[in-house]
Amino acid sequence: MSISLGVVLVGAILVATMSAQPIPHTAAQPLSEVRNAADQGNASAQFNLGVMYADGQGVPQDHGEAAKWYRKAADQGNASAQFNLGVVYANGQGVPRDYAEALKWYSKAADQGIARAQLNLGFMYDNGQGVPQDYGEAARWYRRAADQGNASAQYNLGVVYANGQGVPQDYAEAAKWYRKAADQGNASAQFNLGVAYANGQGTPRDYVLAHMWMNLAASASTDTEKKGSEARDSIASKMTPQQVAEAQRLAREWKPIMSK
Repeated sequence: MSISLGVVLVGAILVATMSAQPIPHTAAQPLSEVRNAADQGNASAQFNLGVMYADGQGVPQDHGEAAKWYRKAADQGNASAQFNLGVVYANGQGVPRDYAEALKWYSKAADQGIARAQLNLGFMYDNGQGVPQDYGEAARWYRRAADQGNASAQYNLGVVYANGQGVPQDYAEAAKWYRKAADQGNASAQFNLGVAYANGQGTPRDYVLAHMWMNLAASASTDTEKKGSEARDSIASKMTPQQVAEAQRLAREWKPIMSK
């Protein structure tokens, strides 16, 4: 049996990478205190005020004001504000969409070690957004975020190894990174890891583990529910009832291992 590997999941990478979930503010303070500190040039307060405007917390939601305060904090080197400013430019929230500006601010935050910025920077190199497409740079930034435990980056790194984009094709490396992301509950990684076990690509063929990971992928996300359940049922047709029961037990008992 051969199951289509399906690792070129550009849509899934897009959702994972550019879902535009800004970093939340760090402290619950009264608006008046935050604004006073922000007006006095406190970068953390400026960042927090930006988040409050973005979320409509204590003020009317105003993405333009959010972007203004993110920029003030970002110009002072606040890494969280730099990341959030990258998000608003990438999505055109409160500012005209500008991938080059997004790339600039993601780069600044990534250089300060923000894993989500490293992930998004890798995505932009992967897709040629605001910069010439460069698979090698994409893989480099995915790896930096993946090494910090970012599940989406781990999944993306698995994809580039499976496809040989920017790195030599290596199914064992792909399976390794899928496993790290799958252990954290990333549904796309669970699906691709199930495919790897089903086809014996980068790992010994194991229908029990393939069924288990497909089952988890089918239940973890609406994006993977249909293809996960179809692949799981296809694998089940090659298994004994005892093997299916064991795979179902493993799926029931599985618990995510969150990165520290």
